[in-house]
Amino acid sequence: MNEVVVGVALALVVVCATLAVLCREPARQAVVLGALGLCLAVLFAVLQAPDVALSQIAVGTALTPLLILLTVRKVSRPIRDADTHPGGPEEPGSPEQPGGQPDPDLGPGERRPPGRGGA
Repeated sequence: MNEVVVGVALALVVVCATLAVLCREPARQAVVLGALGLCLAVLFAVLQAPDVALSQIAVGTALTPLLILLTVRKVSRPIRDADTHPGGPEEPGSPEQPGGQPDPDLGPGERRPPGRGGA
């Protein structure tokens, strides 16, 4: 009976690990990583290692996915409108020449480095 429970726990670990690798979206990967941590904790408990299981629940199931989700959220914040930041269209260094005409030396979206005038 114990071998069956260990086999089921190992199968769950393999399935969760495979899903974590196959997910493309980082937020989903973090959730699947939490599920993998829970499956590993169950496996450790079945293998009579309750101290390792508790550590796995604390770190692998809760803390690591939470840190990953917070990092993904921080990194994927939308970029603010360029008009509200220094270097926007109304600031010096815009791709337009003083007369309001586009600078022929610069491509679309390019800006002249500060301190270097046009022409």
